[in-house]
Amino acid sequence: MAGLTITPGTLALGDLRRLYRDRPALDLDPAAREAIADSAATVARVIASGKVVYGVNTGFGKLAQKTIPTDRLADLQKALVRSHCAGVGDPLAGDVVFLVLALKANGLGRGHSGIRGEVIDALLALANAGVLPVIPGQGSVGASGDLAPLAHMSAVLIGEGEAVRDGELLRGEAALQAAGLTAVELAPKEGLALLNGTQVSTALALAGLFEIERVFNAAMVAGAMTVDAAMGSDTPFDPRIHALRAHPGQAETAAAYRRLLHGSAIRVSHLECDRVQDPYSLRCQPQVMGAVLDHLRFAAGRLAAEANAVSDNPLVFSDTGEVMSGGNFHAEPVAFAADQIAIAASEIGALSERRTAMLMDANISTLPPFLVAEPGINSGFMIAQVTAAALQSETKLLASPASIDSLPTSANQEDHVSMATHGARRLLAMAANLRRIVAVELLCAAQGVDLRRPLATSPALAEAVAEVRNVAEFFENDRQVGRDIEAVAARIGAGAFDRIAGVTVEGG
Repeated sequence: MAGLTITPGTLALGDLRRLYRDRPALDLDPAAREAIADSAATVARVIASGKVVYGVNTGFGKLAQKTIPTDRLADLQKALVRSHCAGVGDPLAGDVVFLVLALKANGLGRGHSGIRGEVIDALLALANAGVLPVIPGQGSVGASGDLAPLAHMSAVLIGEGEAVRDGELLRGEAALQAAGLTAVELAPKEGLALLNGTQVSTALALAGLFEIERVFNAAMVAGAMTVDAAMGSDTPFDPRIHALRAHPGQAETAAAYRRLLHGSAIRVSHLECDRVQDPYSLRCQPQVMGAVLDHLRFAAGRLAAEANAVSDNPLVFSDTGEVMSGGNFHAEPVAFAADQIAIAASEIGALSERRTAMLMDANISTLPPFLVAEPGINSGFMIAQVTAAALQSETKLLASPASIDSLPTSANQEDHVSMATHGARRLLAMAANLRRIVAVELLCAAQGVDLRRPLATSPALAEAVAEVRNVAEFFENDRQVGRDIEAVAARIGAGAFDRIAGVTVEGG
């Protein structure tokens, strides 16, 4: 696999997706080296001048008024990393940690953080060696950056903390040795530069976005398949309807539904039927899923911008020799994006579960009750729909906004925080629920399409039915359907329906 060169501040959404999914070998664009070196030199000159600058020769947070002697500045940075290793809970997944390392290198590499190039190189060396720091998932409020999680990441650089390589837990020095490194002696400002920033919340939000993107595609396919299984109409997807409403996602998803249903013999068989209108969960799909797509794309743009941001504090401006304190570590943009993704994602599950429920109802679907022969003896997909309902109810709870909460920290010095980190982390839990909700619909819709034989569905949907049948056979008599749900959910997570749906959050 080709590697990826990080040119700081220029990572596109496709690069970020690749970092998360593929873990390519990383290197830093040589053109970034000069600005990085100038930034570190500026910090050295500030110290030599005797100026007092927050985080360089002072304490942190509420202790910013405490000036630190020059001969204790190295101790200050090491103590900072140790004291901030206060995270708890389950560790972040390796894919997320790899993305965190890449994002941290990307932000520091822009040359406004006062950190030496060799420290950035050490982050990339950990990533390239597959030595991934153990980062507890809980303990950040999303301002002043993701302090505790990034402290656990940084502890490995100083020969402390823990890391995982190929499933093996490594401590401190052993982790460094596995990456071909020795412990970093942090220079003034470097510990703070490593700990400050929004890279953990941003990585979690991006991970959630990319997982939900796959669910979105699978739900598009499932929704089209359900239309065909229920002998619904494709008239609601006519482009003339959507041209009258200026929402790009609506028009794009309507076109995708038309393409997915094109060539269906099932549809041709009931062109002259007397059904006037289908339930909302069928005919309003472009309006709902189009809105979901538009908002996922907006959130994706904000997260891509944040992934390329300099979000630590204070910031170094080498051209003027100034070191300025600000608030770029405040993760409110990430918190809002994560909440937006959560609300939109919940609607994917809401619509899917309603379509599944519709398929259970023989009066609407015109299919056998609960999609099985000999209903009564067999319960069919009755309880699978109950599972989908349970998962969707849980998902709605997870969609509650995190960004509207704030609790002051650091003795009221940090008196408004974003709560972005857990707001982003819950997206992965939502994605897991949604994969299973949509898997239930795919199983039911595939069953419905098969029950319409000898009429055939469209070529695109036949391919999707085959994906389902690769892991779950036709439901002839009652069996343990939970295994089928998990198998199809795994296929969604692997991207099996992405190409069939053909939609991405980049657009186009």
